[in-house]
Amino acid sequence: MKSPLEKAAPWLLLLATLLVWQLICSAFGVSEFIFPSPAHIAEASWEHRWTILGHAWRTYWVTMVGFAIAIVVGVLLGFLMGSSRLAYDAMYPLMTGFNALPKAAFVPILVVWFGIGAGPAILTAFLISFFPIMVNIATGLATLEPELEDVLRVLGAKRWDVLMKVGLPRSMPYFYGSLKVAITLAFVGTTVSEMTASNEGIGYLLISAGSSMQMGLAFSGLVVVGLMAMAMYELFSVVEKRTTGWAHRGSQNH
Repeated sequence: MKSPLEKAAPWLLLLATLLVWQLICSAFGVSEFIFPSPAHIAEASWEHRWTILGHAWRTYWVTMVGFAIAIVVGVLLGFLMGSSRLAYDAMYPLMTGFNALPKAAFVPILVVWFGIGAGPAILTAFLISFFPIMVNIATGLATLEPELEDVLRVLGAKRWDVLMKVGLPRSMPYFYGSLKVAITLAFVGTTVSEMTASNEGIGYLLISAGSSMQMGLAFSGLVVVGLMAMAMYELFSVVEKRTTGWAHRGSQNH
């Protein structure tokens, strides 16, 4: 079990960072148009709270749709790659090359295909987040111990039985780990797309606030994106601990 200090450590670090940030801005008289202080960001957040909430909701549901598609596609492709050595050898280099492509470069193409709106943002969130899911599922299945598989075969288990009853459960910690990485990437993809191909969402708010020199509002948008990503990360952490507690037995005492 974590001690009270360990549980409070992230909040203490956040508080210390905000205090130092505020002190620097106040001591050196940093212009709010250049680098707003936490107090100014909080003030702008409250002043424009309904506008921010509206754009945040748009970014959130668009991200969740793209992320849901990424989970389905990532799990299916990961299962295919992990269950077949031929598929793994054929697909992994191609998928790695595709993942190296800057997803922001796809946004203008997606705009031509789907127009300005939710479509490009959903697909950008999908494109940037499915790869970690696919790779982790494939890795969990492909690294099943040969000795364990041999024992199961001797006991009469077929390849499908081994994958479904042993391989997939064993892959669950990999899967949840990939979700926690992929959800943060999905928010990045949505925000980047909204900055160039939308008239709603936090990405649009960032561009609009920046062009009108409302730096406090722009930083508020960044804070909201970070909070949404952190909330989803923590949600997956809770679900992971409840469903794969057997994989964390050794770490629960630390």
